[in-house]
This record gives sequence, structure tokens and C-alpha cells, in this order.
Amino acid sequence: MAARVTRAKKTLGAARVPFEVPAGAELSPRLASVLEVVYLIFNEGYAATSGDSWTRAELCEEAMRLGRMLAALAPGEPEAHGLVALMEIQASRIPARTGPGGEMITLLDQDRGRWNRLLVTRGLASLARAVSLSGSEVSGPYVIQAALAACHARALVAADTDWTRIAILYRILGSLSPSPVIELNRAVAVSMADGPAAALPIVESLADDPALRHYHLLPSVRGDLLSRLGRTAEARAEFERAAAMTANAAERAHLLRRVAACAC
Repeated sequence: MAARVTRAKKTLGAARVPFEVPAGAELSPRLASVLEVVYLIFNEGYAATSGDSWTRAELCEEAMRLGRMLAALAPGEPEAHGLVALMEIQASRIPARTGPGGEMITLLDQDRGRWNRLLVTRGLASLARAVSLSGSEVSGPYVIQAALAACHARALVAADTDWTRIAILYRILGSLSPSPVIELNRAVAVSMADGPAAALPIVESLADDPALRHYHLLPSVRGDLLSRLGRTAEARAEFERAAAMTANAAERAHLLRRVAACAC
């Protein structure tokens, strides 16, 4: 990858391609593409798709650096500030996302005293900036996702989380950017707000979606709901299926622990 970047720089330099912030009608679509790439980099660091470690903090740090640069270059764009807010609030959890042996710790089980409060403060400030520019917390996908992250950041303990608001924000996000992954996330929020029985039909409706055919979080979420409903044999099968689908060792180990718990 480093060699490819070096070759690309040489090619662009030889062609004398100028680097500038696009203006007018070009800005919105080009900015959206760049924001998407930056967030993809961040996500690979936040929840690595493969390897032994669940997180790669260096990727998150690089994505946040790029995001801050974008916000500085386009200070009037709410989505740029929204992305920065989202990344900083999510990155604040990294110290609490793994245990001493690198084992995965889910959001509800994290020690929130280990969250990086400086990143939380900076993220909330970036969200406030985005809202002041757009006039609403539901103005665009990244601003909405930052508002979702803020719901968790503002809850000092997991029990204080406003899951009803989170479910509403996911519904709004899904109307702006329809996606089965967003719908799956909404199902998780609904399960926390209204119980697993209310969320299971949402997850069942996604079972045949081609986009989720190899997505390990679909059987993982279904397994969690079934486990909470006391349907342990079915839950175990779902956790086994999810473990077989993930390429990340830490996540696979976590899912296999869920399998073992269902056998107790």
C-alpha cells in the first residue's frame, strides 16, 4: 500500500494535478465520497475485519487526522464536522473495548471510566458545530450518526442510555440512507428499548437480504435476541454460524464464548 501511494504521488506530481477544495456544484458529491473513504478507514481501525486484534488504533488516528483536515478545509459543511464528531466519540471508547488479554468487550460491558473524556468533549463540540451549521441533529447521515454516538457518550452508565431516542435516530437515518445494516442496528436499539420480542421480527425480515448473506453480525444479533428470549438451542446455532463467518480472531473468540454460555 505504501508503494502504491508513493507511485500515485509521483504520477500526480508529474501530471501537475492541482490539489484544491472543489467549489459550487462539485463540492457536495466529491466531499461525500471523501468522507465515506475516511470513515471506511476509521471503521477498519475501530472493528478490524480480520487479524488477531479487534481494534487498530493507528488507523482510527489517521482517519481522525484526515477528518479534521477536511473540516478545516470545508468549515461550513455540517457533514464534515459530523464525521469528525462521530469518529472522536467512537474512538473515545477504544481503551475500554478490549480486556487485558485483548479479548473483546461489548459496549454494554465496558468500563466507561476508561473512555477518553477529552475525545468525548471534542466530539460533542464538533457535533454542536455541525448542528449550528445545519440547524438540526438530523440534517445528514454523519450528523445523525454522531448524534447516535452522543447518546452513548452522555450516559455515564449503560442503564442510562436513551435507547428510545437511538431507535428513532436509526429510523431517520434509514430513511435518508436505506441500508439493511442500519435496519439491523435499529433492531438492536428496539430490543433495548422495547424488549427482544419486539426486535426479532425486524431481524427476521433481514434474513434473506443478499447484502447480509455473509455478514456475521446478522446471526450474532439474532443469537443475542434468541438467548434473551430463553431460546438457547437456537441462539447457540446462531452464535456458531456467526463465529464461522468472522475473520477476526478476537470477535470469533467472543462468539464462541457466547456459544459456550448457551450450553450451560
